[in-house]
Amino acid sequence: MWSLLQACPTIFQLTCLTPLQSNCLHFFKFQPRVASYLKPPSLFTYFVPSSANEQLKMEKSWQNHFFPVLLTIFFFSPFPFQTSLALQSDYIRQPPGKVIVTPHHRSKSDPQQVHISLVGKDQMRITWITEDKDVPSKVEYGKVSGRYNAMAVGEQTSYHYFFYSSGKIHHVKIGPLEPGTTYYYRCGGLGPEFSFKTPPRTFPIEFVVVGDLGQTEWTASTLAHVHSKDYHVFLLPGDLSYADTQQPLWDSFGRLVEPYASRRPWMVTEGNHEIEIFPIIYPRGFKAYNARWLMPYQECGSTSNLYYSFDVAGSHIIMLGSYTDFDETSAQYKWLEADLGKVDRTKTPWVVVLLHAPWYNTNSAHKGEGESMRKAMEDLLYKARVDVVFAGHVHAYERFTRIYDNKADPCGPVYITIGDGGNREGLALTFENPTSELSLYREPSFGHGRLRILDETRAHWSWHRNNDSDSYVADEVWLESLATTKSCCANTGERDGSKVNKDEL
Repeated sequence: MWSLLQACPTIFQLTCLTPLQSNCLHFFKFQPRVASYLKPPSLFTYFVPSSANEQLKMEKSWQNHFFPVLLTIFFFSPFPFQTSLALQSDYIRQPPGKVIVTPHHRSKSDPQQVHISLVGKDQMRITWITEDKDVPSKVEYGKVSGRYNAMAVGEQTSYHYFFYSSGKIHHVKIGPLEPGTTYYYRCGGLGPEFSFKTPPRTFPIEFVVVGDLGQTEWTASTLAHVHSKDYHVFLLPGDLSYADTQQPLWDSFGRLVEPYASRRPWMVTEGNHEIEIFPIIYPRGFKAYNARWLMPYQECGSTSNLYYSFDVAGSHIIMLGSYTDFDETSAQYKWLEADLGKVDRTKTPWVVVLLHAPWYNTNSAHKGEGESMRKAMEDLLYKARVDVVFAGHVHAYERFTRIYDNKADPCGPVYITIGDGGNREGLALTFENPTSELSLYREPSFGHGRLRILDETRAHWSWHRNNDSDSYVADEVWLESLATTKSCCANTGERDGSKVNKDEL
């Protein structure tokens, strides 16, 4: 019975949710697409309640539907052939990579899966999990190791997914904190001491960007390369643990990244592998993601943990949700429009956007999946003179020139796909030939990127392969802030692709 119930979520996703759960199908020789079923999401209207009361009724009534659902799945559903709901692609995945399962050797009261994230102007959120539910949600911290002259108390939560229980998830905000300063902290009054360094108040600042991370030997290589050189903030545009409803893999992922995520703030957004919908019982999705990876959405006026923004050292960073509504009537669209309208480029001359499904892509994998979102939101980003847009989802690296509406445009963002963090599904090896003139560099290799913003006008982007030494740069480009580019300062820029300098964007 246990194995039957464990298999249930995956099987139901394959039969009913293929347009949203496309990456779960790596063992079939087809690849459904996402975007056409997200706008409008009519296919899933039955499973997405319109109010909290409706959600509660559905969750309380799942017992009445559970066994009929199981019978339907196993006796009536031809799931290996259920591809008619989604568009087709000729992309075939590599065999899956070996997953690293990180064991837990601490006591039930000791903190595990510790990670930190920026929240507000001068605060940090500390998140950790304990098996012991009586451990208090408090953090002691200070500037000297072993001497904690400040303490903050936060909140705790937990969640269940079928027979899995998460333990107690603690979230505590600490601060105010000084910029560029090392702090030592202890979670729950017990366990080991951790430390982190706050980002600087102003330039220069360095971001690491890694997408589709997972928890494989490739992941371990990526993280080792990342942390061979210092940086300030880690940005992850979706697909974290690749748990895909197997909840213990969320714990394993948390333990794998703890040595890194407890030392530098990790700012993440969701990918398709975070959805984890099970109709009727768990119809809303993102249950584990929202409980474990709480981001500063409330501080920026967002109503959802799936999209938010924050300021750090002269940069405005926007994390968008590819797997929630994004058309002009949606809450996300209205929030983004308002958020961009409040940006003061004299204070934050750099604006960077991260999302999961790329808007521009010459790889055979996931072709066109970001098109609906691009058509809905690209004008907002263009008018606001967004400097760079990072995406994941495609398991390769690709850098485009500045683009607007499928044309080279000196006032559009630079688009970069960096979904090569090390996930178990392997690399997306096939690119279109001949290549588009808009695509300046592309390569299916595992690696990570670094965005070093030097001052109000100049930044340097570099991409580093895992197969190379830590200092080797496989691709790089110098960027100029569009806030300081004279021809792009107005809301309507000059659209002359011939004036795009491919060596300096």
